[in-house]
Amino acid sequence: MTETPEQLQLEAEIKSQAQVFLKDFNSKLPESMELEYEGFYRRGFFVTKKRYAVIEDGEIIAKGLELVRRDWAPIVKQTQEAVLMALLRDGDAEKAIAEVKKVLKRIRKGDVENKELIIHTQINKPLKEYKQVGPHVVAAQIIEDHGIKVSRGTIIQYIIKKGKGSISQRAVPYEYSEGVTYDKEYYINNQIIPAVGRIMEPLGYTKKDLQDLSVGEKQQSLDAFF
Repeated sequence: MTETPEQLQLEAEIKSQAQVFLKDFNSKLPESMELEYEGFYRRGFFVTKKRYAVIEDGEIIAKGLELVRRDWAPIVKQTQEAVLMALLRDGDAEKAIAEVKKVLKRIRKGDVENKELIIHTQINKPLKEYKQVGPHVVAAQIIEDHGIKVSRGTIIQYIIKKGKGSISQRAVPYEYSEGVTYDKEYYINNQIIPAVGRIMEPLGYTKKDLQDLSVGEKQQSLDAFF
């Protein structure tokens, strides 16, 4: 969404006023204290004070969301960023929904490469000390079965394959995942939907709405945001 000259002028005025305010406010503070100008954000999305996303100069700045965390698959981060861009930069709810539909269609068609599905998790203690064996531990054990030592601090890259058993039991190290079929439902319901839902649910979308990809009456709640 291109900003109009009027909007650009208004932003410039607001930034100028902010600098005047800062100068006046800081002059009244002790020398060891200073209020700093962080930035001008036209739109933002806040879950908590430590989990948010804002847009500045056309770029998403995020903290605490899946977008900037390594324990979520690249396809999840890309989808969440696309949704945030559609909402925060373009103010376009339909575009946000279209991004979700596009990704879910790719996953369901099996048209996603394993490298887009990698989950990264760090091993923080010896494998034998894990009482709860998560997927990263199972993947690490497979790596060790191939004669490679896994120590504390190692980052394990794995995907979840299709099959029977728990999610942990179906973890496969990425380096041994060639020819493995990924679990479509896992990546839809445990990766994409939770990450997208964190953004869309506060705007009126439920988990079921996202799974059904039905806009309908829910569009009104999104329109009210802009």
